[in-house]
Amino acid sequence: MSIVESQKSYDPRVLFFYGALGLLLLVLIVGLGYRQLVRADAYAEAEKMQNQRRVLIPGPRGNITDREGRVLVGNHPRFSAVLDPAQLRPEFRRELIQIVRNYRAMDREIRPSLGELTSLARAAVAQRYLDQINTILGRQERVDSAKLDRHIGQQLLLPFILVDDLTPSEYARLLEQLPVRGPLQVYSSSMRFYPYRNAAAHVLGYVGGNEELPAADIEGEDLRTFHLKGTIGKTGLELKFDDELQGQTGGVIYRVDPAGFKIAKPISEVKPTQGGSIMTSLDIDLQLAAERAMEGRVGGLAAIEIATGEVLALASKPDFDLNELTPSIATATYQRINDEGGWLNRAIQGFYPPGSTFKIVTSCAALRSGAIRVDEKFTCNGFYQVGNRLFECHARKAHGTIGLVSAIQQSCNVFFYQVGLEAGPDVLAAEARRFHLHERTGIELPFEPERSIVPDPAWKRQRDNASWGLGDTANMAIGQGYLQFSPLQAACELASFARRECLTVPTILHQPGRSPSGPRPREPLNLPDSAYDAIVDGLENVVQLGTGKHARIDGVRVGGKTGTAQTTQRDPKTQKIEKINIAWFVAFAPVDHPEIAVAVALEGDQPDEEYGGGVYAAPVVRDVMKEYFDKQERRQSATPTFKISAAP
Repeated sequence: MSIVESQKSYDPRVLFFYGALGLLLLVLIVGLGYRQLVRADAYAEAEKMQNQRRVLIPGPRGNITDREGRVLVGNHPRFSAVLDPAQLRPEFRRELIQIVRNYRAMDREIRPSLGELTSLARAAVAQRYLDQINTILGRQERVDSAKLDRHIGQQLLLPFILVDDLTPSEYARLLEQLPVRGPLQVYSSSMRFYPYRNAAAHVLGYVGGNEELPAADIEGEDLRTFHLKGTIGKTGLELKFDDELQGQTGGVIYRVDPAGFKIAKPISEVKPTQGGSIMTSLDIDLQLAAERAMEGRVGGLAAIEIATGEVLALASKPDFDLNELTPSIATATYQRINDEGGWLNRAIQGFYPPGSTFKIVTSCAALRSGAIRVDEKFTCNGFYQVGNRLFECHARKAHGTIGLVSAIQQSCNVFFYQVGLEAGPDVLAAEARRFHLHERTGIELPFEPERSIVPDPAWKRQRDNASWGLGDTANMAIGQGYLQFSPLQAACELASFARRECLTVPTILHQPGRSPSGPRPREPLNLPDSAYDAIVDGLENVVQLGTGKHARIDGVRVGGKTGTAQTTQRDPKTQKIEKINIAWFVAFAPVDHPEIAVAVALEGDQPDEEYGGGVYAAPVVRDVMKEYFDKQERRQSATPTFKISAAP
């Protein structure tokens, strides 16, 4: 065999290696194809999760306005000086290298760790930028290195705040003197602003910081996400309508390097949008009138539009400046408000014996049940004996023979002791429950407790395991004893009575044409005209001739009732149980066509009913009502009139 022929023959072992090599190439091609074609989406997703980050931005909260559209709660810019860590990475690195060289030159045996040196480098760089701000503003601020490290480790894509809550003038100076582009910038965010400060503070409520932003229709749910801090309602309308007020969350997606620093402009961006607005039923003019009239007092007030049940004013004293509670509450501020008892919304959470204002309910109960007649009279000798006990009249003098109208006008306790005993405790309690004084009003505010008390013999037996006495009935008839309800409940009762009904479901929202009983059926008073007119005459005489003369308004017929009661409470400072007197005044007007009902309860230390209710509480109601009718007069005088002359 020739040499040429021997080279052309094929060795089986070579053929095996050819086949193995071909098989390996085939496997490689299939594997590459599988990864490039089949697994392409999965690898792209993994790459995206590794080099993309999402930042969520809260939308501004919606406004809260009064019934005329005036802003009670809005948003106010909050100015800060911030650093963008992403732009500082080269400076951090250079500073770290220099610090390491310096420590090496010192030739120390014990050297800080790399982490400690890195922290020093970051703080030094940040301090250089902060010194620029200090020079411009005349400050001496220092960088908190621990806070900076924590921010870079957890919130690298968010700006780091160097100086927070700049004044508008400081903000303007920094804008003017700092470079337009660079890592140091002035930043504007949104925070809650209350233009009327403490007006309706308990109603409006305040917000707190919120790390969890409302759900947003923004891509990148699977990406690592950073949140700029949002807000959430804590009390009042801010809490009750938080979902409506919350703005729509926006977001930005950045591409980042392996260390987490952003390296380019945003890949995508969705702008945040402002939340919806709430129009309340409050009239800020009436609210301010109530706030001024109650200044320096302790108590609660409610004013209601009789035709709709809309709350025109809801005031509680002491209160607080809502602007002091945003964006956070300082410990000293919280403690001061707590010591003053300012957190309690006394208009809906203050429960007091109603005193003689309850005589309206006692009169309705006795007349409806037939326990007395409209023209029936009783004798007042200055006291009335019930069992072995003498119950004095409030004036401690004899009124003589007296009927219903005069008894209401002069607030004769002896008359109502006898009326209450004639009617009986079950009838009195049933009438109070007909006016829904035993249950929550249902107003759209959080934390309205169910603490009102309408007692009867069964209630006392269950609570105290004791029998009900005639003295309990006498006390209940004049609004003393166990009875307790809030100023808002008293205003609802009076608004119902003024409409000749029994139910008013108040609302804090402006809803023109609304039924005053809300979604519930209207409940008629079912009191004969003669009986109703007699009670109203007595209430008008209270203001014109009797104990409520300080509630008179020129040109307006006002019907009202004074009242004083005694109760106990715990002093917020000393925590001791002490007795306090409650001065009440409730009124509606005009008598011939009722439009507004107001109730106020003030805590004080004067035991005399006429002095307490008539002197302190009645002027508060007068000021609110006067503002209401003065506004009507101003509107009428501002309305143009047109005269059409007859053709010659």
